[in-house]
Amino acid sequence: MPTPKPSPATTATELRLRKLLRPAAAFGFLLAGLFALLLAGTRPAHLIWTAGLYLVGFPIVLRTAWGVLRGRLAADLVAALAIGTAALLAEPAAGLVVALMQSGGELLESMAARRASRAVRDLEAQAPRIAHRLGDTGSEDVPAGALGPGDRVVVRPGEMIPCDGVVESGEAAVDVSRVTGEPLPLHAQPGTAVMSGSLVVDGPLTLRTLRTAHESLYEQIVTAVRTAQASKAPFQRMADRAAVWFTPLTLLVCGAAWIVSSEPERVLAVLVVATPCPLILAAPVAFVGGMSRAARRGVVLRHGGAIEALATVDTVLFDKTGTVTAGEPTVTRVCPEPPWKEPELLELAASVEEGAGHPLARSIVSEASSRGLGWRQAAGVRESPGRGVTGSVDGKDVAVGSRSLVNETALGAIVDPACVGEHEGDLHAFITVDRLLAGVIGFRDIPRPGIHAALNELRALGITRLALVSGDHLPTVRSVAAATGFDDMAGDLLPQEKAARVNALRRQGRRVLMVGDGINDAPALSAATVGLAMARNAGGIAAEAADVVLLHPEPRRIPESIRLARTTVRIARQSVLIGLSLSGVAMLIAAAGYIPPITGALLQEAIDLAVILNALRAAAD
Repeated sequence: MPTPKPSPATTATELRLRKLLRPAAAFGFLLAGLFALLLAGTRPAHLIWTAGLYLVGFPIVLRTAWGVLRGRLAADLVAALAIGTAALLAEPAAGLVVALMQSGGELLESMAARRASRAVRDLEAQAPRIAHRLGDTGSEDVPAGALGPGDRVVVRPGEMIPCDGVVESGEAAVDVSRVTGEPLPLHAQPGTAVMSGSLVVDGPLTLRTLRTAHESLYEQIVTAVRTAQASKAPFQRMADRAAVWFTPLTLLVCGAAWIVSSEPERVLAVLVVATPCPLILAAPVAFVGGMSRAARRGVVLRHGGAIEALATVDTVLFDKTGTVTAGEPTVTRVCPEPPWKEPELLELAASVEEGAGHPLARSIVSEASSRGLGWRQAAGVRESPGRGVTGSVDGKDVAVGSRSLVNETALGAIVDPACVGEHEGDLHAFITVDRLLAGVIGFRDIPRPGIHAALNELRALGITRLALVSGDHLPTVRSVAAATGFDDMAGDLLPQEKAARVNALRRQGRRVLMVGDGINDAPALSAATVGLAMARNAGGIAAEAADVVLLHPEPRRIPESIRLARTTVRIARQSVLIGLSLSGVAMLIAAAGYIPPITGALLQEAIDLAVILNALRAAAD
């Protein structure tokens, strides 16, 4: 049986782990070499230990001292005291072991926690740069930032609208999903308000701007993401939280050892065995293991803080389009007018729509194909931007599109079939054959398979509030929320309004997980306790703004991610508790004078090994 080819996600994870293991292996060889020199007991060995202590330990002492001056009591303080005391007492071997383990732990933690978020830069890079402004002498290309209220601008097919405005002339389908999440295109015509960041799909539009580019909606999204990321407090390390009580305890034992013995070597021994390497190593090792385990399931956890935060969430907000729903229009009904039948009507519509680029055209062709229907060659096909398509099929004149297009091609007034009014929030394509109404096709962005089960699992995990928040129209959002079982819902929200809802919940003390997939979700993803992006192809602005990325947009991965995070945090805490308990016992023995400094350093490394082995369980499936 051939070996299955690894997925791109797995391959990327393996590469990251290999990069992580290389410095760890080099560090291990270096430490082994230094131990060998120590055991040799030679003068050169002592000089090497001393040089290494100052080279590796001095930056740690300086960095920790600077943190203490700024009021930050971290796990590094005991290590810095041990390094400094070792230098004063000319015990470089013990001090360098501490310094190396401290540096190694910091390296591992930085690898686990590093996050190169390019959300704001990517948003700014995708903003329209050039606008075609109309003047007395025709069209001229100007920087988008130079536009002001009242300017007349031409936006061509495939271009992004540079500034909020109102259409003066032309008709076109406008993709607004980037800014509102609405999967169905907007039919823009004279008088229609359009937003910056939207994409003109088919016909050119001439619009009059309402405000400057810097005051328009797209720039507001960029500002909201930048503000959310700047104001979001960094997640406090597990090691630093434990250090609040462990560091004073260590200093208390050191003081007792000095009072009893007046021997500085005994104080150093206490500091060495108390060096919180279990704190520094346990959580990062467990988190890296958890991140690796999650990646094998198609869940990318961007940093260790995301794992800790994800394990604590009690509220989950979902965007609708592309998250709860499929993110594209799907044919839900075909309503023929007598004497037409569903298969005949769908075949005719697919025949004229086959070459059209409109999203609804693709849905019609896909539905006909899924039903095993064929379609015939259409002649004289003509696409009317933003309105629909006309053509001739087997000598029959067929029109598929909006009411306005069909009203122009039909004989007499069109009476809408009953099914049009029965489905609130749906989109419809009207069909005429030989200028007579033949039927209507209904479209809807349907819920993803498995969303009901995912919501039930989230409730079983103790999530107390599940809400649907969307920029889509309120009737559509209400319909989806009712069909899927959300506790609460809100529609017609701008991106910054989504972020405001997240911030309001966080001010109430709730730990919020925001789930989204588009640019319009980026401010809310950045503002949430944890942002989770169901990113198509694992890319886009949403993925960069989020803490967690699902490579496969399956709803069941959301509760699975929370369970995995909770397991990882439990193992990390267990490892920390084991390490600190063993260090506490060693501190008492060292304070009694039974452990010299260098033996204490070796004992501490044995404790570290036990802690690391336990923490590695987080990587096991």
